[in-house]
Amino acid sequence: MHDEVRIGRPSLVNDDLVRKVNESVHDNRRFTISDLSLHFPQISRTLLYDIFSSHLGYWKVCAQWVPKILTEEHKKQRVAWALTFLMCYHKEGDGILSHTVTGDETRVSHITPESKRQSLHWKHTGSPKRKKLKQTISTRKIMCTVSWNRQAVLLVEFLPQGTAINSVVYCETLKKLRRAIQNKRHGMLSATILLLHDNGRPHSAAQTQDLITSFR
Repeated sequence: MHDEVRIGRPSLVNDDLVRKVNESVHDNRRFTISDLSLHFPQISRTLLYDIFSSHLGYWKVCAQWVPKILTEEHKKQRVAWALTFLMCYHKEGDGILSHTVTGDETRVSHITPESKRQSLHWKHTGSPKRKKLKQTISTRKIMCTVSWNRQAVLLVEFLPQGTAINSVVYCETLKKLRRAIQNKRHGMLSATILLLHDNGRPHSAAQTQDLITSFR
């Protein structure tokens, strides 16, 4: 069986309509099909979507999440710091890694349930199936500070509930870190210790810098 040739209803899609829809996209890229249909009442929502997908090749995506937007100056500073570290490593070799101490802060949940992959286990066909209680991540969190060097972790400190990291709290953490190095890495304090941390406000505060200078 074959369809008979007929004229049919003329298509509403033409080059002029596609151009106007494309201009509307450039004016506001966060519009919805319902919003755009108010500007083009002569065509249906289905036809509008067909113009986006088939004729213009658009598809809607979410913005990519990044920790922060870096300016050109920030990028230049990071390249300069990376080159400085590479030059130091080129001169001293692995020795610079031996007396480098780094650390960071993070918020951890009181209860972190076991993931599905972590619960995998081997069994035979006739072995009983393991049962697991469904858990959710705890909404309560606590601030944790971790410091380490290339050998192992030097200090893990959990702050009281509701405590925020400021220069006073961070200075107390540095004092505890100094005692931990003295107890766990004998002779390391007599050499030069390079403290590697980010440029957060508690780390770059004047009080913190004065304490680091006093530690030499």
